[in-house]
Amino acid sequence: MKKLFFILVLLVFVSLTFAATVEIDMWFHSGRGDERNVIQDQVERFNAMQDLVKVNAVILPEGSYNDQVQAAAFANDLPDLLDLDGPYMTNYAWAGYLKPLDEYIGEGMLSDLLPSIIKQGTYQGKIYALGTFDSGLAIWANKKYLEAVGARIPTTVEDAWTKDEFLQILADLKALPEIDYPLDLMFSYGPGEWFAYGFSPIFQAFGADMINREDFMSAEGALNGPEAYEAAEFFQNLIKDGYVNLSPANDAAVLDGTAAMAWVGHWYYNSAVNALGEDAVLIPMPKLGPADSMFGGQATGMGSWCWGITNSSEHPYAAWLFLDFIMRPEEIVNMTNANGAVPARISASNMSELYKEGGPLSLYVEQAGKIAVERPVTPAYPILSLEFTNALQDIANGGDIQSALDRAVKEIDWDIEDNAGYPMD
Repeated sequence: MKKLFFILVLLVFVSLTFAATVEIDMWFHSGRGDERNVIQDQVERFNAMQDLVKVNAVILPEGSYNDQVQAAAFANDLPDLLDLDGPYMTNYAWAGYLKPLDEYIGEGMLSDLLPSIIKQGTYQGKIYALGTFDSGLAIWANKKYLEAVGARIPTTVEDAWTKDEFLQILADLKALPEIDYPLDLMFSYGPGEWFAYGFSPIFQAFGADMINREDFMSAEGALNGPEAYEAAEFFQNLIKDGYVNLSPANDAAVLDGTAAMAWVGHWYYNSAVNALGEDAVLIPMPKLGPADSMFGGQATGMGSWCWGITNSSEHPYAAWLFLDFIMRPEEIVNMTNANGAVPARISASNMSELYKEGGPLSLYVEQAGKIAVERPVTPAYPILSLEFTNALQDIANGGDIQSALDRAVKEIDWDIEDNAGYPMD
């Protein structure tokens, strides 16, 4: 009832203030086809169900999305509502691009959100962004091939493969005549945010990180210490030993049967099930490091695309009406049924056949609660992601590990120093 009253107040405010249909611009990244289709359908239905607010949706290429946002901000040409990759939220908020959402979010929604969604959207004690879903990183595998080599198929975080077990399974799979490369690390995605999201959990499992999280002021020791070297060596050896194709044509190796396992995010769900049927199996992230290391020897990615209202918007209440609409539990379920992501609200998870207890994707929920590590929440994150990616590209191509890591640390620390530690004004 409180939420309904709040929405009615906003509707009255909009109608009295604008007296006619208010048009707002919304940007979102092109993303996966299923996600894009849901968003476009939500825009169409929202526009048809009322005549107070019209959403004009603009789709931008994912690969250059953050660059386009930065350029638009510099030109004072941001839209009213902005889709943004979660780790970049802090930098956008620090730069003054985003409006805090706290005045709009009712207690009913706030208490129903996953803690990770709140954490991802919060900076300096204020919520600047809300996502309709969180992410999951795990291994989608072809059960037929795992059974062919007698591999154990774990189903829980605690039961996950050890590093030695994982490497032995890769070696056994490589010997199968049908397999070109046993593991797909999705290098076809290119050197964007995938490197930070997909491969930083390897470093965290070994006890390393992209930056020291005590004060977020330096990457020294965290990204170039012995734990980081061991993680990078493991990563490089996956390629050297012929387990991973460094230059795949696309992300379909598991789907067409030439690879056995994909190290990939939740968005692979529909593709895996459609291609492999009952042979599609979800495997938890392996235990790569010692249990007494900083992150417990096992890590998965978290955080995903979310929504923020820009400070330059002349119609923030109108933008909130659409954001509130897509944050409804039933709309969240529509999205997560399409992309396989973790629903942002507890009530939505309970409604989901995929995520409810015993559902086929409930492993993502377990991982999120036990081994998920957020990408560093700091305005310096863009430089962390860039330099981490640059280092791993060099390492993947056979470059000297220590030199690559040291260069990344130097660039990260220089950026933080150049920005005086990124203080808030």
